[in-house]
Amino acid sequence: MSADLLTVSDLKKHFIVGYRGIVAREPITVKAVDGVSFAVREGETFGLVGESGSGKSTVAYTVVGMYKPTAGDIAFQGQSLYGRGGKRRADLRKEIQIVFQDPGSSLNPRRTIKDIVGFPLRLYGSNGDLQTRILELLQMVELPADYMHKYPQMLGGGEKQMVAIARALATSPSFVILDEPTSALDVSIQAKIINLLLRLQKEFHLSYLFITHDLSLMRNVASRVAIMYLGKICEIADAAEFFRNPYHPYTQMLLSSIPVVSDEEEALKPKKIASLGEIPSPINVPSGCSFHPRCPQSKDICSSEDPAMVEVEPGHTVRCHISR
Repeated sequence: MSADLLTVSDLKKHFIVGYRGIVAREPITVKAVDGVSFAVREGETFGLVGESGSGKSTVAYTVVGMYKPTAGDIAFQGQSLYGRGGKRRADLRKEIQIVFQDPGSSLNPRRTIKDIVGFPLRLYGSNGDLQTRILELLQMVELPADYMHKYPQMLGGGEKQMVAIARALATSPSFVILDEPTSALDVSIQAKIINLLLRLQKEFHLSYLFITHDLSLMRNVASRVAIMYLGKICEIADAAEFFRNPYHPYTQMLLSSIPVVSDEEEALKPKKIASLGEIPSPINVPSGCSFHPRCPQSKDICSSEDPAMVEVEPGHTVRCHISR
């Protein structure tokens, strides 16, 4: 088994979005990430799945350094990303890169592809000729050399994402966060981007944290999968085990809602679970297990006590009272 490259321990990221009262000024807090722990091994793709508002992108942005953790720790190769005074360590910055969901908004429209891909090379320093290295990066992502003189608005969605991937690889990272890298693309382009990412992972021994809401995609690309709901992880398991034997009612609900095209595929899905009500506001998270108002199997303890993550099988952990 490969060693852990990135370790996230009891990570919390809370945002103050307003205040109650005129005199007391009680802060209104959104607990976007509230006690998340997981590890990503060398060379693997770790899938982090959840609905919009679950906190999965906040995890990504905190790991990459866009947000500072409210509490908890993030370690890379056994070293905390934050040194004395809580300042992020500069020597580890180029080891962790990110590819954003929408390449149209993540690429500066006033800069050429040469400037965009070359920026991290200039920032962190590059061995050899800068233009030669840019051409190598474009070749890695299967873009012609003359694209370096184009602007983002001259490219299609898939080509823009290839530029974003080239930019992420410019610092020769060992860990790349993929924040829904195909969700903004046409279906015809998605497979090409996924195949490119898998080839690059194998070629450069990259580790991926793959953020998505698409469970069907996770079945094909992830080594292990974690499910998030309202800022917390519900379940973590190897991908094959996860799809074969889901424990948490929320996981079962998500898997049972995956669209299929044949009776054979339908037979492999968990029994249909109907969730109750709507997703609660992250400003007012329910007490106990946050999923209990929507869970058809909820018990009294679910509304009063937040369950801990428990290993139900080797490598398979669940945060649920009724699944133990």
